[in-house]
Amino acid sequence: MIRNRHVTGTIFSPSQEQVLNVKHSGKAVVSPAHGEETPAGHVTMAEIAARLGVSKMTVSRALSRDTRPRSDASEDLRQRILKTCHEMGYVIDQTARTFSSKRSGFVTAIIPALNNSNFSDTAQGLTSAVQASGMQVLMGYTNYDVPTEEQLIRAMLMRRPEGIVVTGGSHTPMARKLLQSSGVPVVETWDLLSDPIAHNVGFSNAQAVGDLVRALHQKGYRHMGFLGGAPESDARGAERRQGFMSALKQLGLNASRTMAIGNAPVSMAAGAQGIAQMLARWPELDVVVCVSDHVAFGALAECQRQGWPVPERLAIAGFGGFEISQACHPCITTVVVDSAGMGQQAGQLLLRAIGSARSGQQMAPETVIIPYRIELRGST
Repeated sequence: MIRNRHVTGTIFSPSQEQVLNVKHSGKAVVSPAHGEETPAGHVTMAEIAARLGVSKMTVSRALSRDTRPRSDASEDLRQRILKTCHEMGYVIDQTARTFSSKRSGFVTAIIPALNNSNFSDTAQGLTSAVQASGMQVLMGYTNYDVPTEEQLIRAMLMRRPEGIVVTGGSHTPMARKLLQSSGVPVVETWDLLSDPIAHNVGFSNAQAVGDLVRALHQKGYRHMGFLGGAPESDARGAERRQGFMSALKQLGLNASRTMAIGNAPVSMAAGAQGIAQMLARWPELDVVVCVSDHVAFGALAECQRQGWPVPERLAIAGFGGFEISQACHPCITTVVVDSAGMGQQAGQLLLRAIGSARSGQQMAPETVIIPYRIELRGST
């Protein structure tokens, strides 16, 4: 659903900023064309031209994206130039071309973590959509740290991307300002935002958990608890907690049985520890909704260690539709999200926005709502 409102990629982290800007410690040479130091052994366009006995301009034209025939660079010569570049390991320096054409040929994506399959699937979906157009993806990860996201946004924008995709809508004031003033299309994902910066591809985490609570209520569960991380460490987890509490209040049930254990990303071990603490504190619990499937798996494992049958003694539900939720016994009830599809939609929306920007226009903001589904399984 679209509402109008008128990973194959390079990995980047804040610590790399210094690495990318530090000159090699080995012997350096000065490029006569740019006056910049380059590492010894770096193949230059001048060396390509010298080997072939042609001018640097001829080599430059042959390497240009514009492949129309030219009198000074026949197709035969162009193929010889390309073959020589390949043999010598020459890599085109896109810096000057980016400034002259205002087209860098890449977009950036910032995700919370690489070891979360939902976010990696989103990144893969985005990459497949973007690479189909001939563009590349420069990717960074925040480890769920909002100030780190700000650093990454600043570092990414210095590299002149043609678009940027971020996860969620919770940013520092400066990060939001940087995105708003970047002059490139911005897509926020994994949330359904009331005040997006520009484009939005996602769903309501609160509504999804609310729907899960109502489905559990229909199965007869009345004493529900929520297990997640510290709300300030994960905006999406906080929304899921809020959705849990709101749904229970609407049903006239006790919404106070919530526990925060650790910062995001909450581990399986934390799930095991948390479920034991919850049952010790609220022995009347009949179901626990976990902030993610990983937390739910840890809770399930602890129940099995303690001899608490699931779902007979305690039912468990998760979130995310991770593979692990289907690989355990019993399988874990969860909210399934099309993570890869979200990335695909974000990539397609970003490409449309970039196309408009290249033609001198600004595309009207769009919100794409990603569907989710509740899967009731053996754990409930």
